[in-house]
Amino acid sequence: MNDREPVLVYVEDDEPSIVVMKAIVEKVMKLPILHVLRNRADFMEQVKQLGVRPDIFLFDIQMKPYDGFQLLSILRQEPETCQSKVVALTATVMSEEVARLKRRGFDGAIAKPLNIEAFPALISKIINGDGVWYFV
Repeated sequence: MNDREPVLVYVEDDEPSIVVMKAIVEKVMKLPILHVLRNRADFMEQVKQLGVRPDIFLFDIQMKPYDGFQLLSILRQEPETCQSKVVALTATVMSEEVARLKRRGFDGAIAKPLNIEAFPALISKIINGDGVWYFV
């Protein structure tokens, strides 16, 4: 990884979850920017308009009109984002759902509600290329 701050993109449609994530990223992790995209039909256009290549996408799984699995498929089809790290944020941590996330190509998953103390270290591991499957 280079010396710049990691670029995180959080795709979420629940406003309270966005507020919590912004607080963690900006106040706990001290990162200057969290790009928040609310899941819309023009998702890929929004990604391209960021003007920077994201290091990590954090996807809520249960969204509309596209769920996290559909958004992952869209990202993997684009040359600019096909190698990006994509992590599911989910309240569903049953073994069948975890197996499905792995099968579909997620680089990791983190259980909701987020563990504020653990989250920064998990992001660091992902940036360093490790898969993270955290459900505590």
